[in-house]
Amino acid sequence: MFWLMKSEPAECSIDDLAAAPQATVPWVGVRNYQARNFMRDAMRVGDGVLFYHSSCAEPGVAGLARVASTAYPDPTQFDPASPYFDAKATRETPRWLLVDVALVQKTPLLPLRTMRERPELATMGLLQRGSRLSITPVSRPEWDAVLRLLGVPG
Repeated sequence: MFWLMKSEPAECSIDDLAAAPQATVPWVGVRNYQARNFMRDAMRVGDGVLFYHSSCAEPGVAGLARVASTAYPDPTQFDPASPYFDAKATRETPRWLLVDVALVQKTPLLPLRTMRERPELATMGLLQRGSRLSITPVSRPEWDAVLRLLGVPG
């Protein structure tokens, strides 16, 4: 399977991912049940990831990554000092999960505006009106089309 995972560059950019130990980061802070369920129920180690910069001057796909772990409890939910703290979560019954994401390669930015112009991407979850999920599935044809736009061999 393939996924688009959004990250604000101020929190974790593609360069931060590249600089992390083993070029791998835990995908902390997801606080949407549907996105959590994707990580818990559908993501598998090795799945492809479009690493997407969001909430920035030029949003778009900034690189390729892969899912590097199965889902496990997000430790930020237990930390009162974290902006992702959840008082209702306990270690016995965690509410929020994460997966580790590993860098495959940094790419030239594929801007959102360019993606919107491409008919082969019209069905992409990211491009649907009202879509705000931080994690969305990507179909094989959409994945292949993004790779072509990035100039990356499939």
